[in-house]
Amino acid sequence: MTLILSASQLDSLADMPATIAAVERAFGDMARGTACQPAPSSLHLASSDARFLPMSALADVEQLAAVKLLSDIPANRNVGLPTQRSTIMLVSQITGETLAILDGRVPTRVRTAAASAVATKLLARPRSTTLGLVGAGALAVAHVQAILAVLPIRDIVVWSRTADTSLKFRQAIEHHGLNVVQAASAEEVVRSADVVCTLTPATEPVVRGRWFRPGQHFNAVGSRPRPDHREIDSEGMARARVFVDSLSTAIEKSGALIIPVSEGAMSFGDVVAEIGHVAAGAHPGRTGDDEITLFNSVGIGLQDLAIGRLLYDKALEQGLGTELDLSS
Repeated sequence: MTLILSASQLDSLADMPATIAAVERAFGDMARGTACQPAPSSLHLASSDARFLPMSALADVEQLAAVKLLSDIPANRNVGLPTQRSTIMLVSQITGETLAILDGRVPTRVRTAAASAVATKLLARPRSTTLGLVGAGALAVAHVQAILAVLPIRDIVVWSRTADTSLKFRQAIEHHGLNVVQAASAEEVVRSADVVCTLTPATEPVVRGRWFRPGQHFNAVGSRPRPDHREIDSEGMARARVFVDSLSTAIEKSGALIIPVSEGAMSFGDVVAEIGHVAAGAHPGRTGDDEITLFNSVGIGLQDLAIGRLLYDKALEQGLGTELDLSS
C-alpha cells in the first residue's frame, strides 16, 4: 500500500530536532559511502523559463530510495501561484514498493532549515548569540526554530523588503521570547550578527563581502537552484571558507559558486569540503575564531529522503494519510 500525505498532515508531523539529527546523519552517511547522492539534472526547454529538477537519493540506514520532483516556474508569480512546487516519492530499498507520496512544501522547508542548523553547529562559533536573517518569510521562521536547537541565540536581527512580512515573522516567533531587531537594510543584518542566513529568492547579490566580519558564519540558502542566481557577491564567497552540501550539485546549479568561479574570484577547488565530511569527522570545520565560514546550501535529495523517513514513520504511528493500492 502507498500512503498519500498532504501538506496540512505533514505540518502536524514535522519535528525540527529529529530532522536536524536525521539530516546530519544523512550528510555523514554520504561521506561514509552508505548513502548515494547522484549528480543532479535540470530539465528545461527554450519554450519557457520553467525548470524541473528530479532530486534522487538512496540510503542504507533509512532503507529507502527517494525522488523529489521540484518544479521551478517563475511565471507562476504573475498568476498568483507558488513559483516552486514539489512532490516526494519514497520507495522501499528492500522490495521496491512505493511506500509514500508526500507534498513537498513542508518537508522542503523543514529539512532546509535543518541543514542550515547542521552546518551552523559544525562551523559557527559555539558562543554565537545573535542570528541575522536576510528575508523574513516562512523559511526564516523555520530557521529560527532550527538555529535555536544548536546555538544559544538571544537576539534576532532581521530585514525584509516588506513591512507585512516582517510583522508576520515577529508574530510567528514571539513565543521564543527573543529580542528581535528590525534592520533597515541587509547590510545592517550582516554587520550586527554572529550567524547570518540569507533566505531571499534573489537573482542578484543582496549581501556584499565587504560587510563581512571575522568570525562570522553564513548560510546561503534562498536563491533558486540556477546557475545565474545568487544572494552573496563574489567578494563574499572569496573571503569565506566555503562548504557545500554536494559539490557536484553546487557546480551544476548554484550561481553562488558558479558566478565567482566564472569571474575568477575563486575556483571550484577552493571549496573546503562537503559538509558531510565534517559531520563524519573526516574533515575539520572551523579551525579558528577569526575564520569566516559559509555553507552554500543548494539542497539535495538525501535531505528529502531523511525527513521523508521521519514523516512516513510518524504518519503510520498516528494513523494519518490516505492509503492506496497503486498496483490494483
